[in-house]
Amino acid sequence: MRPYIICHMMSLLDGRIDCDVTEKIETGNEYYDALEMLSCPSTLMGRVTMQMHYALPEPFVPENCVPVAAEAFHKAANADGYLVAIDTMGKLRWPQNEFDGMPLLVVTSVECPKEYHDVLSEQGISWIAAGKEGIDLRRAMEILCEEFGVERLSVTGGGNINAAFLNAGLIDEVSMMWCPGIDGRMGMAAAFDGLGMDVPPVKLHLVSVERMGEIIWARYDV
Repeated sequence: MRPYIICHMMSLLDGRIDCDVTEKIETGNEYYDALEMLSCPSTLMGRVTMQMHYALPEPFVPENCVPVAAEAFHKAANADGYLVAIDTMGKLRWPQNEFDGMPLLVVTSVECPKEYHDVLSEQGISWIAAGKEGIDLRRAMEILCEEFGVERLSVTGGGNINAAFLNAGLIDEVSMMWCPGIDGRMGMAAAFDGLGMDVPPVKLHLVSVERMGEIIWARYDV
């Protein structure tokens, strides 16, 4: 068992997702209004996005690099929903154990230093360790469902983590919002990004289209 997973993103018309730019173009609170309508009590973000919005600026530097070495988890809080951070090797430090009214939960690989997990536990932060060569996303999602009770999850970026979930066959629905603007700068991340040139495209099925002010909101089944 794993959660039903919806990737919810806002981009400019060229597919770029730089937050500083989209926030200048978005005229209201449409992104979060749509997210609320998706009825996903838990939200997941990648390391770069979590660093940008929630984590402390200085990275975690372990004194002892011995890994946790085996699949494990620690449940620090029971909640209807969690803010889930993907942090493969335990680089992020946290000023508190909950954000936006949701307890924090960090997902790492089993190669992450055990010292990092000990610090998370001391801070009252839940964690999951799954996968030896990088995070085993599918197994992590199974633990998230079976042990933490997460049945619906929104994945909200960045582009690399969105693409990783899509490539792993873990996204059930794409919720895409386009705001009326163009970035065009070379090298800026797209809503789904970072996969190899040999990865085939993923065909989607359009479910609905809605206008929210000047923003287009489309939902697709994968």
